[in-house]
Amino acid sequence: MNVFWFIPTHGDSRYLGTTQGARAASHDYFRQIAVAADTLGYDGVLLPTGRSCEDAWVVASSLIDATRRLKFLVAIRPGVSSPQFAARMAATFDRMSGGRLLVNVVTGGDPSELEGDGVFVSHDERYAVTSDFLKIWRGILEASHHGQAYDYAGDHLVSKGGKVIYPPVQQPYPPLYFGGSSEAAHELAAEQLDVYLTWGEPPQAVAAKIEDMRRRAARHGRALKFGIRLHVIVRETDEEAWAAAEALIQHLDQDTVAAAQAAFQRMDSEGQRRMAALHGGQLHDEKGGRSHLEISPNLWAGVGLVRGGAGTALVGSPETVAARMREYAELGIETFILSGYPHLEESYRFAELVFPLLPGKAVTQPARGLLSGPFGEVMATEIVPGRSNKQTVPA
Repeated sequence: MNVFWFIPTHGDSRYLGTTQGARAASHDYFRQIAVAADTLGYDGVLLPTGRSCEDAWVVASSLIDATRRLKFLVAIRPGVSSPQFAARMAATFDRMSGGRLLVNVVTGGDPSELEGDGVFVSHDERYAVTSDFLKIWRGILEASHHGQAYDYAGDHLVSKGGKVIYPPVQQPYPPLYFGGSSEAAHELAAEQLDVYLTWGEPPQAVAAKIEDMRRRAARHGRALKFGIRLHVIVRETDEEAWAAAEALIQHLDQDTVAAAQAAFQRMDSEGQRRMAALHGGQLHDEKGGRSHLEISPNLWAGVGLVRGGAGTALVGSPETVAARMREYAELGIETFILSGYPHLEESYRFAELVFPLLPGKAVTQPARGLLSGPFGEVMATEIVPGRSNKQTVPA
């Protein structure tokens, strides 16, 4: 089980939809989160992309020296940059980081935003462009290990003598991640991608996606790995976690939700449509409550009321959240890309509470008498805390 965290380059807050409790999207803050994720044992971090975010490649590059083993899942946007240029960027980042680059292929989005970036093709045409883009990107990086150039003539993009002099560390290229729920997206992922990502839908919907993707990939003689993008709200008890979920949206009103949902409706993303359908764009149900936001046991759609993209959160105690993650893992999910508000504190909370319950993620305890790991605050100048007040170790 691989567990990733998130660098909030579009901003962070204690509450959704308000400036109260908000934090500046600064380099110092991104660095704090990256160092925390690296130190706590997260496998990687996702950096979002789009005009609402600081540039993912620049931010990720600035964090290489601040971290030791953390991997960076960074987006490329076919149609916005050329595959040749993107291949050189990827190779350089991979070399400078010692092989810690993962690449997130982002094709969908808001048509108005894409037009602002110079992309004026239809939904399905974007996926056709992405197909050419990836063939060139992959071909150039594969050829770079042999000192060769790569030629390709597609319907939308052409490479003539495309070449990377300095190959990436990872062979044949840094792994390609991708998410998309449309027919065109599924076909593209089955043919060319390495890891298929889904947003946090109920387990039965995720199971159907995985089955479909496995069948499509098999037709191409390939096998995919799978990941899921979720928020998490974990507290020591289920009751505390649900109270924290309620607090996260306590400053929202229906007008704010409606404005956000109207903006999302401009998008031609099937995944965004599926996210919106989970909560129906309503802050309250017919009885004035919010029970409708729990769309599956411990899966809460409240985040998606005002946040685009991933809009669901696992809510509960450490045992509850770990159990729900294992349910997804049993379906075939290997990588969990998580986040929580605010991201710095929640990175610690999740690692401390849930990592010990996940396979391969238990926090290493120090040897008896050695202050080399998690030990808490030393008491009375010499007593190191144990698992309880009855278990103490002299320093």
